[in-house]
Amino acid sequence: MSVLDEVLSANTAYAADFGSKSELALPPARGFAILTCMDARLDPAKYAGLSEGDAHVIRNAGGRASDDAIRSLVISHKLLGTKEWFVIHHTNCGMEFFTDGVIRGLLANSLETAALGDAGFYEVGTGPGSAEAQYIDWLTISDQAASVLEDVTRIKAHPLVPSTIPVYGYIYDVTTGRLSEVPAASAA
Repeated sequence: MSVLDEVLSANTAYAADFGSKSELALPPARGFAILTCMDARLDPAKYAGLSEGDAHVIRNAGGRASDDAIRSLVISHKLLGTKEWFVIHHTNCGMEFFTDGVIRGLLANSLETAALGDAGFYEVGTGPGSAEAQYIDWLTISDQAASVLEDVTRIKAHPLVPSTIPVYGYIYDVTTGRLSEVPAASAA
């Protein structure tokens, strides 16, 4: 069953009260960007006190500093003036529950949704699958603090990122809603 009707109905209600939001400036008003996970339990607007137009929020699986995430951060700074960036991973992230090898194997067998059990993800679908998964770096996570440090370090070392941009590293706790700094990442 599709949620299409629900989404379109919600959009109609939202647009009815859109008002002065049409006048928001293109650059983010508070001049910063957040790179975080796509996990539906995370609401960056709430945990970082954002309103529409305040900041850029870049999301992907794990909140990782992929080439595309860095591309977005560079555009955020170069063309839209952000001056500070946050890398925010989170506890109990799905990217911790598998490895590159596991997802490559699952996708080689079937393109249908896998299931998660006590021993990790396992196949419940039938083929066909695809070997194309072997060409993707899935950027899985085995240690949250280490992955935040790795991502902040990668961003700061990127040749298109000015050394003047502070990049902070944090972990969001999905059980408390609190952000905890990864000091080694922020100091990197």
